Amino acid sequence: MAKKFLSGDEAFAEGVRLARPDVISAYPITPQTIVVERLSEMVEDGSLKSEFIHVESEHSALSCAMGASAAGVRAFTATSSQGLLYMAECLVYASGGRFPIVMMNANRSTALPWNIYGDQRDSLALLDSGWIQAYAENAQESLDLALMSFYISEDKRVSTPFMASLDGFILTHTYEEVDVPETSLAEKFLPRYETENKLDLDSPQNMAFSAGPEHNYIFKYKEHRAMLEAVPVIAEAEEKFAEIFGRKYTGLIEKYLADDADYIIVTLGSIAGLCRETADKFRAEGKRVGVVRIRYMRPFPAAELAEVLKNAKAAAVLEKDISFGNEGTVYTNVNSALFKHGVTVPTYDFIGGLGGRNISAADIENIFGTIEKGTDKKVNFIGIEVDENERDR
Repeated sequence: MAKKFLSGDEAFAEGVRLARPDVISAYPITPQTIVVERLSEMVEDGSLKSEFIHVESEHSALSCAMGASAAGVRAFTATSSQGLLYMAECLVYASGGRFPIVMMNANRSTALPWNIYGDQRDSLALLDSGWIQAYAENAQESLDLALMSFYISEDKRVSTPFMASLDGFILTHTYEEVDVPETSLAEKFLPRYETENKLDLDSPQNMAFSAGPEHNYIFKYKEHRAMLEAVPVIAEAEEKFAEIFGRKYTGLIEKYLADDADYIIVTLGSIAGLCRETADKFRAEGKRVGVVRIRYMRPFPAAELAEVLKNAKAAAVLEKDISFGNEGTVYTNVNSALFKHGVTVPTYDFIGGLGGRNISAADIENIFGTIEKGTDKKVNFIGIEVDENERDR
């Protein structure tokens, strides 16, 4: 392996290069642009043999990727924020057609007000689109996730598109040392893509057809079952990845000092690192606190979260998202998981980072302090005093 100093965007581009996509459909949008820029350079210098297609919009980018996938080849695209929302119509086409496209999303706030900085409202708004959703924490995981995403989505048991999200600017544009595997090892991990779900003159079949109520329902159920089947495939991919590359990942969630913790923060993305540092500080003071990072929002780790939170005295969800008029989307999913598995631990929602606003170590210390005190405020906006009437609606 070669060590390189890369941004999260560049690391993801290296992972895509190692995955050897046949078609890359590209439309730039900040803070995703660097990914497709680097891939275009790789195609130009011959280090990546791929058809690089410039398109006129994000809608066209995903439409192009669907066409490539329907022809039976490996396809990649990337987007962010308003671009992802512009793709929304195509997202459900891709998942309904069972096209295992991989797409990198640079998490960025959505308008209005117009804002180019990072929160996670774009991807979390599309949780129900039928795509696997994973969230990287750092540049190394970005590269590794790029490679594993093709393995997972293309598995015949899954055959489901994959959205890998990186926090805008915090991860996409910051640099760190990254291990870049040799191409021969990547080829050992990820074979060439082969599928029967394609246009084939020798074996004609109907694709992307209409279905009435009686049969549409069955297709949707099969989509759901395929998403659930991704869980064991993720485990298999990570086991094989560890054998070949020596880096081990932990499935749908990652635990840190959580097994014996009284108070736990559940979060996702790059903020998890600061949460762990804060947990170390509290542990040094004798307080039993821990952190759980959600790596996959779809398929959702309901059983895993219930198991790790069941003995805690309280848990907080820290997220860069809000479902207006209700609460954070991650918080809703976590509470549903706990209820479904009979876990009654008190939970609190902390919403921060919207529009790229900083979440500080002091903010995270305050989260641990708040849930330890057990105040009755269930939804908290970091840095904003919430009206009493809003607290428990």
